Amino acid sequence: MSAQGAKSLAHMPELWKKLGWTFMLLLAYRVGIHVPLPGIDPVAMAEFFKKFASNNLIGMLDMFSGGGLSQFSIFALGVMPYISASIIMQLMQVLNPDLKRMAREEGGAGKKKVTQYTRYLAVLISAVQAFGLANLIQGQKSPVTGMSVVLEAGLMFQFITVLTMTTGTMLLMWLGEQITTKGIGNGVSLIIFSGIVASIPRAVINTVSQIGATISPLVGIALVVLIPVVMLGIIFVERAQRRIPVHYAKRQQGRKVFGGQTTHLPLRLNTAGVIPPIFAGSLLMFPATLAEFASAPWLQNIAQMFRHTSLVYNLLYVALIIFFCYFYTAIIFDPKDIAENLKKQGGFVPGIRPGDKTQEYIDAVLTRITLWGAMYITAVCILPVILQTQFGIPFLFGGTSVLIVVGVAMDFMSQVNSYLISRQYEGILGKTKIKGRYQ
Repeated sequence: MSAQGAKSLAHMPELWKKLGWTFMLLLAYRVGIHVPLPGIDPVAMAEFFKKFASNNLIGMLDMFSGGGLSQFSIFALGVMPYISASIIMQLMQVLNPDLKRMAREEGGAGKKKVTQYTRYLAVLISAVQAFGLANLIQGQKSPVTGMSVVLEAGLMFQFITVLTMTTGTMLLMWLGEQITTKGIGNGVSLIIFSGIVASIPRAVINTVSQIGATISPLVGIALVVLIPVVMLGIIFVERAQRRIPVHYAKRQQGRKVFGGQTTHLPLRLNTAGVIPPIFAGSLLMFPATLAEFASAPWLQNIAQMFRHTSLVYNLLYVALIIFFCYFYTAIIFDPKDIAENLKKQGGFVPGIRPGDKTQEYIDAVLTRITLWGAMYITAVCILPVILQTQFGIPFLFGGTSVLIVVGVAMDFMSQVNSYLISRQYEGILGKTKIKGRYQ
């Protein structure tokens, strides 16, 4: 934010009100994280989670839930069921032409129906995940004291868990919508952001306490330098675009002349965002998570093979990230639609014929930049493994969490700046009208 923007912020009570709403709603979410489900021994749950669920799929879900899963709180599922439902609906729009037409051609009514279907699907996913967690946690004991995690296992515990967790996810969806409507920024993204940020101080303190013991002071100094460098690199790449020039031919309707201008079509280097590493990590952590709770030797071998520090895991992780970068980019960005819209509006890429040739050109450019975007995401996601295995850093700096934190922070600041600029323009227009009225 510029100095002028910071100065303008002090004279905008409506913006402070929006920021206040955002802060209070996020605070309500953080308070709910510490409300445990009935029938759970919190101490035994914390000891069990630390032993068996720190570096697998459950640990990954705990990161997105802001620590709610490790405490088995009412917000244990977080907003991940809603995000999963949104991704599934995007896939369904590709597979189902009627759903795609509803979302794109029926305007606000069509989008409202798709949003309603997404919510219903989120409820179903929440109930299934809650039932699975309830069955998984029953019978588990603390590895330290031997106390049962669930005080009274049975059908009633399963019912209460499913009902409470599903209601908690629905409440988080409502909080996210309230933040988007009354506050600043995307509510669901800010909820995930606040959960990840809340775990950073504890991780930093743990890392600093080990400098001089398991971590050399030189490595500690290098880590302090590395963190801002990686942050700046992520910001640079997330803002990077490949701009395809687009010209619009002049056309005349009556006495008015339209077109004749030059603009560009921006293609982001990282079009897929953070979805590829989430998909890849979830798929690879699933077999390891199942094997953690089994005693068969061959399943334990699978668990060792799919540990996040193993060579097999990381090779498959890189391959899946690259695959999902191309796959998800193809879902959310359709060169055919872009080419058809340009042709309808009289736009063309210089040197490229409108229609199929423009589609092929955009597709070729997108394919090339997606490769660089996939390499960038891979480098960021492999960084924590290198820091942990080679330098003994317990703080997993890098990966999906850093991509989310930086991306959401950039989007939040962008929306604040947009709000400031819009209010400045409104002030200028208002003064112009008053001045013209009394001249």
